[in-house]
Amino acid sequence: MADIRTLAERQAIGREARSRAKRSSNAEIGNTDRDPVALLEQNSAGRVEALVPLRYGRMSVSPFTFFRGSAILQAHDLAATANAGIAFPICGDAHLMNFGGFATPERQLVFDLNDFDEVAVGPWEWDVKRLAGSLAIAGEHMGIARDTVSDIVATAVHEYRDRMEEYAGYSALDLWNEIVSFERMLEAATSEEGRRTILKAKEKAAGRTNESMLNKMAAQRDGQWWIQDAPPAIFHPSGPTSLLGEHDQWSNTEAWRGKLARAFDGYLKTLPSERRALIDHFSLQDVAFKVVGVGSVGTFCLVLLMVDSHEQPLFLQVKEARDSVIALHYDAEGPAHQGQRVVSGQRLLQAASDAFLGWTSGPANRQFYFRQLRDMKVSADVERMSNGVLQGYARFCGWALARAHAKASGKAVEIAAYLGSGERFADAITEYSFACATQNLKDYEAFKLACRTGKIEARSDEDMAADFRM
Repeated sequence: MADIRTLAERQAIGREARSRAKRSSNAEIGNTDRDPVALLEQNSAGRVEALVPLRYGRMSVSPFTFFRGSAILQAHDLAATANAGIAFPICGDAHLMNFGGFATPERQLVFDLNDFDEVAVGPWEWDVKRLAGSLAIAGEHMGIARDTVSDIVATAVHEYRDRMEEYAGYSALDLWNEIVSFERMLEAATSEEGRRTILKAKEKAAGRTNESMLNKMAAQRDGQWWIQDAPPAIFHPSGPTSLLGEHDQWSNTEAWRGKLARAFDGYLKTLPSERRALIDHFSLQDVAFKVVGVGSVGTFCLVLLMVDSHEQPLFLQVKEARDSVIALHYDAEGPAHQGQRVVSGQRLLQAASDAFLGWTSGPANRQFYFRQLRDMKVSADVERMSNGVLQGYARFCGWALARAHAKASGKAVEIAAYLGSGERFADAITEYSFACATQNLKDYEAFKLACRTGKIEARSDEDMAADFRM
């Protein structure tokens, strides 16, 4: 059994952590003496070669999209900063677009972190800084006044602090069962505009189901469902529009199907027995490669279309899990299997996780995790938000992040004691967020120069799609 400390002892540990990292030290930007393009190229190694230009193309749209795809730069920089010495599995990429709504296995719509490709043991401050930096960068990109951006960032940090203080008073079981539902968000909304935005997102989520996706993504031929190609975003690995290289041997369809079957069997072993029984009701119809997100472009990502005897679909996403950028820059033990790292971290940080979440190993020593492609998943349309709605959204992100950290660490008491009730931490993080935005813009300009001079190639979805229309 664990040695349980008293609350007073735990609070003392949190306050003592201030001597290791003053709260004001969180304003430091870290080590920015590096070549951003070289680090991004390092991060692109091993990805599908033909899709790397698409990754860069999506990143080149704005400083905000660049930030979304360049988590490795911030992790590198933060490695040189002080931290409170409280480490546990953190999200690793907690920018404001990696929060959203999705359905629990009990069909309740919740708001939570929803991307865990970079999850790894690390300092909790890094997640807070990732969120704060993304808010400052998005605000500046949207043309919001600096004072207002400062208020928005501070709102997220204050909410994180206040919720962590609240969670410090929760019992272990109460904290484990805590959930941020859309109903609670509606109750907590401070404006009618905010409530309308939440209701609109809730309505949108209700329509984003496996069933609604079937006729959008697939068509039936001779009694079989087939996913429709839409390159470069969706294509069949062994089809005429494939962007995969010959060295991956996808052209050998039978060999590929055999490897996929073995990988699927491995995945099933990571599921609880009742989930395996549920999957037994579905038969595989088709498999396609699907490009997703910004930072994940170029990693191997497949979609499995399965149907049951009622012709009702289940879309499973099989996503490659690579080394976390957090693990590259913070030395801590973690699972050797990268898919297991993602799944374990997600289950620990989320209030409720996908019923089909699991992991496996695939061809060429690649490691993967499984989840549903879309199950009432909905994300924020940040660039269309008013200042007031963005501030409300920042508050909900701060809430969700505090809940995730409190659950995953079991150290809400220590973190709350470190933060205190004053403004020192919020002021430092706000200062950091603007320094992060300044550095991000500098890195973005270096990245754009590399694209213009041909050092790296960046292509848009439209440009690549045109290749298949010629």
